[in-house]
Amino acid sequence: MGSPEEARVRLPQLKLDELLEELQARIDAARGTRDRVHSLLEAVLSVGRELDLEQALYSIVQAAAVLVDAQYAALGVIGPDGKRLSAFLTVGVTEDQIAEIGNYPEGHGILGELIRHPEPLRLTKLSEHAASYGFPAHHPPMNTFVGVPIRVRNQVFGNLYLTEKRGGAQFDEEDESVLSTLAVAAGVAIDNARLYEESRLRERWLQANAEVTHSLMSGSERAEALGLIAERAREITDAALAVVAMPMEDTDSLTVELAVGQGAEEHRGLVLPVSGSLIGRAFSTASPVTSSDVNHDERVSDTAPRFTGLGAAVAVPIGTAASVRGVVLLVREAGRPAYTQKETEPLQAFASQAAIAMELAERRRDAEHIAMLQDRDRIARDLHDLAIQRLFATGMTLQSAGRFIEHPQAADRVTRAVDDLDETIKIIRSTIFGLRSRDGAAGSGLRARVVRAVGEAAPVLGFAPSVRMEGLVDTKIPSRIADQVEAVLSEALTNIARHARADHADVALETDGREVRLTVSDNGVGIPPEGRRSGLRNMAERAQQLGGELEFDSPAGGGTVLVWRVPVTDEP
Repeated sequence: MGSPEEARVRLPQLKLDELLEELQARIDAARGTRDRVHSLLEAVLSVGRELDLEQALYSIVQAAAVLVDAQYAALGVIGPDGKRLSAFLTVGVTEDQIAEIGNYPEGHGILGELIRHPEPLRLTKLSEHAASYGFPAHHPPMNTFVGVPIRVRNQVFGNLYLTEKRGGAQFDEEDESVLSTLAVAAGVAIDNARLYEESRLRERWLQANAEVTHSLMSGSERAEALGLIAERAREITDAALAVVAMPMEDTDSLTVELAVGQGAEEHRGLVLPVSGSLIGRAFSTASPVTSSDVNHDERVSDTAPRFTGLGAAVAVPIGTAASVRGVVLLVREAGRPAYTQKETEPLQAFASQAAIAMELAERRRDAEHIAMLQDRDRIARDLHDLAIQRLFATGMTLQSAGRFIEHPQAADRVTRAVDDLDETIKIIRSTIFGLRSRDGAAGSGLRARVVRAVGEAAPVLGFAPSVRMEGLVDTKIPSRIADQVEAVLSEALTNIARHARADHADVALETDGREVRLTVSDNGVGIPPEGRRSGLRNMAERAQQLGGELEFDSPAGGGTVLVWRVPVTDEP
């Protein structure tokens, strides 16, 4: 043992060591606080630099995990209903783990607790909280937890969720404070990214409007303009399929004139009723109509799997409430989010502007047509008042002069010249009549006649057959063939109603400009061998008169398939 004097010397030394250790601890704490503040500032700057919304969200999640040293981090975006999560971004979980876990969470349990009560929440053990919902199979174990809401303009955008602080430590008040600070910066960054995204979107819509207007005003055909409308709307709204349906003359139906994207060939030429269909409702109400899933929507016919692999849709009228020219239908791939009001509003404005451009183009063409007709009238008037009168006067002069010509051959030549002048006058008068004639009222096109025939047969059949038409049916098929097509279709539908005992039928009319083909099929009892065939014989004779043929068959699965085809010629 030392002396009392040595003990007195060691005591101050121990106190000094303790003070130095405490000072060092405080210096380390201050340095740690400084480093953490520096890291927070770096995270805020990093998050604030992002203008792409999705990338900004990922940056927020990554920064949060680093700041509080969490093994797992996630950002849940609250959906439009304010009750569920519409998106979920994660850090710390591998792609293989995500695939094993399955669908992303929707907002149950602790995640839902923050949605219902948007305040910071810190837990030492997740499973002990009353709102704990448990984890799905293959989910990594999680115990410690801290969560904070992210607000954008005083509205809760989503929540940050962090679990499993590294080293087995607990999340503390400082962690919560750092995350709350990051959440404020995240709200500003998200708002900036949204504003940037909205401005870029408006710019794209304006460019699309200008492109459509320029196309129409430069003389492009309507089909080309409709194709441009559909393609631009599909690109900007990130849709997989775009369909444009236009009203059919003298019917309560719409026909799909154009389709682009996934499964487009299954839609072209379809005839859809205005009443009861998704597209028809948008046309009749002159307002956008949305569907969360076209495959489970009663307003979409389920007779053909043309929407396989697709999901959310929106039908937007082309035009205004006073004049709807058609409907554009946009459908996204299955699993993609539904169309929101923020998306449909600029889409509707684009469709309305496109309709105005179509109206202006039509008015310009009408003005050009009127100018052409006026010019024709002027030419006809000049021909009548000047050319014919001079020719007539010349003929009269030659006829009078012929009386004084004694040479027989010379007199004969003058007489022939007078006759030629009379013939020329007749030709000019015929030309004048052609210039002054006006096109008569256009008769109903074959498309409308086919739809009308099917509609008239529906009450007798007890159901409405589906109708598909492809090709330039109204312009490429002469009227004499169109008459026969309508007669054969009526005969075929009557036979189904009388003999087939069917509850479904399909009608397809197609032409490639060289041949017209009418196909009528049903799911009835087929054609019995001993049955009467007068109707089939009549249809076959109609085809033979036009140089075509009739084919019919009863497939193994039942029903009848009738194919009536004839070549398209301009011969009378």
